[in-house]
Amino acid sequence: MAQSPFIRLHANDDVLIATQQLLPGTTLGAENLVVADMVPPGHKLAAHQIKSGDAVRRYNQIIGFATTDIGAGQHVHSHNLGMGEFERDYGIGQGVCELPKVEHPATFMGYKRPNGKVGTRNYIAVIASVNCSATVVRAIANHFNPERLAAYPNIDGVVALPHPLGCGMGVVSEGMDILRRTLVGYARHPNFAGVLFVGLGCEQNQIAPLVERVGAHEPGMLQQVVMQAEGGTAAAIKKGIAQITAMLARANTYQREPVSVSHLIVGMNCGGSDGYSGITANPALGGASDLLVAQGGTTILSETPEIYGAEHLLTRRAASADIAHKLISRIAWWKDYTARNGNQMDNNPSVGNKAGGLTTILEKSLGAVAKGGTSTLNGVYLYAEQVDAKGFVYMDTPGYDPVSATGQAAGGAQIICFTTGRGSAFGCAGVPTIKLATNNALFERMGDDMDVNCGDLITGTAMPVISQRIFDAIIRHASGEKVRSEVLGYGNDEFLPWQVGAVM
Repeated sequence: MAQSPFIRLHANDDVLIATQQLLPGTTLGAENLVVADMVPPGHKLAAHQIKSGDAVRRYNQIIGFATTDIGAGQHVHSHNLGMGEFERDYGIGQGVCELPKVEHPATFMGYKRPNGKVGTRNYIAVIASVNCSATVVRAIANHFNPERLAAYPNIDGVVALPHPLGCGMGVVSEGMDILRRTLVGYARHPNFAGVLFVGLGCEQNQIAPLVERVGAHEPGMLQQVVMQAEGGTAAAIKKGIAQITAMLARANTYQREPVSVSHLIVGMNCGGSDGYSGITANPALGGASDLLVAQGGTTILSETPEIYGAEHLLTRRAASADIAHKLISRIAWWKDYTARNGNQMDNNPSVGNKAGGLTTILEKSLGAVAKGGTSTLNGVYLYAEQVDAKGFVYMDTPGYDPVSATGQAAGGAQIICFTTGRGSAFGCAGVPTIKLATNNALFERMGDDMDVNCGDLITGTAMPVISQRIFDAIIRHASGEKVRSEVLGYGNDEFLPWQVGAVM
């Protein structure tokens, strides 16, 4: 079947989406429309004449306002479409849709931990309390190369988690709270059989409060080393290597065994989005999210600056008014946060997003929210908070990919699904990240970086087929098959806790 040169997403839309480059003079017979400008693939063209100041709709939702008169068939983009204020109908709880539960959930091969959680990987983590211990953290982890770990076939590796924070910030502050939540969340994470904290000694972010917050842990599998107490860098590295070595035998006893997907927490992110993101990969991932939720699993949507303008689609699905208002309050926090830093919420999309066809943050957000499927919103969490609700939930994070994914992992996500249209290169440390390509051209061009293609929806594959493809990939990679970012070595530089507040 020949591919249509355009997509109409809703009967009420004012724009069509080009699926190939459209040249002036091309006739779109199904719309009785003649293309007036060259329109790149993934970009928009006017389905009819639009007057200056009129609201412009895509997905039957407002994506902006015409900044000049736009003729039928003309290219619609940043030169003639801008932001504007309008009332959102939050409709709290009016769109709640309970999915039918699956009696016999699927299973994956995971690592059962003593606390009842299940890991998709079996790592040992070396976590810095402060930037000053980053060199020691890396040296300890690098010691355990594949040759040294060959005797421990059930261990995936020793992961270094350095970061640039931990000092130059208030002990009692929002930024410190976020950092400690993040580090403690990783220390509790089921993908890590053992954890070693490494500190300098004089930093604001002391190790002792971190260990106390971690709480009960398997004996011998939560250790610490302080550089100043040990006598410096070389001594701390030697001590850390000995502590990790003592953990290896126990970590190696863990073996994969079948467990219900109800144990899975899947983070959902997008990066390098394009005009196809909200048409293919994002809604297909939303379908996979619904499949997982129906089987008792949990999915996390995030990136608050990139759901701005579409939050009303989530509040309509909130299980309670409290959950809806918590999301609305986080939007208000972000408006204040960006304003006091001299920015605006509509500074997004990025240069690459615009090149791919996205024009305003409203348009980008409407596509991003599609990753959440149709399930009831059962919770809203602060950055790096432990996710304890089942089903579909939201976590407040920035849109910056490594910071967002770090927060989701700290909250308990054992696997992440990451949609991209431009070709983001990303992998989360210790947490397999499944890359979903939004278009065929990207999958063909950067196939070595991508795990799942969703672009064939444009060429005729049904959406449920692609959603099942993603679900199957989640099961496969949760069971141990490496994702492309793991094969390529991503993750060592992608652990990035959110930095909030003054650097002093």
